[in-house]
Amino acid sequence: MELIAQPHWRRVDFISDLHLHSSEPQTHAVWARYMRDTKADALFILGDLFEVWVGDDTLTDAQSFESACVSTIRSTAARIPVYCIVGNRDFLLSQTFSAAAQAQLLPDPTTLTFASHRIVLTHGDAWCVDDVDYQAFRRTVRSADWQANFLKRPLPERRAIASDIRLQSEKKKEVASYADVDHSVAQEALASADATYLIHGHTHKPATHEMEHGTQRWVLSDWHIQGKASDRAEVLRLELQPISDSLMWTRLAPHNAC
Repeated sequence: MELIAQPHWRRVDFISDLHLHSSEPQTHAVWARYMRDTKADALFILGDLFEVWVGDDTLTDAQSFESACVSTIRSTAARIPVYCIVGNRDFLLSQTFSAAAQAQLLPDPTTLTFASHRIVLTHGDAWCVDDVDYQAFRRTVRSADWQANFLKRPLPERRAIASDIRLQSEKKKEVASYADVDHSVAQEALASADATYLIHGHTHKPATHEMEHGTQRWVLSDWHIQGKASDRAEVLRLELQPISDSLMWTRLAPHNAC
């Protein structure tokens, strides 16, 4: 899919891997404050907004943590466009969520045209091809049959399953790190989209990688503010320069992005 930036956009923010969960109130508070105060003209959330999403029917409870988060997104979307790509933790986000949050779900990948610049946006998990076990798991849970069968289960059962998967994932992270996006896959995606830049999350390894033919891969940070490994919580901001039509790239703490 290709998305054309609106003519008045001059400042666009990108975030990912917030892993919002009721057990991490500090992360949620920092994110909610950023969402309320951001001065961006548009916001892109590139996957894993939630630590887990077991179905849009979590929103039937107006007092749920998920409903509170969606209310925050809806308030932001009343001011600026908000776009979301699903991640490996919240891939069950669907149109009920989109309508409730007033946020547009984008396919993965999506190519954004921002003035004269073409930028490929993705969560990034599908391109970590060296993680063979995860790719097999991903193929299973992204299938229509698996999702239909899972969503038929009662909500408390789905929450219990998700909690168990989350626990197993945390144990795995103690002894292994995320695989990185495959260089050749990323380069092929850039060439296919005729794009200069790639922005993704998933790996929790914020960096800027110089690639072939003057292209770049920008990796977003996670927001595990209460996590043991990092306190990064960065916003990647692109600002269009008024005369040169060039982009200024800045990594900002959430409070500095407001």
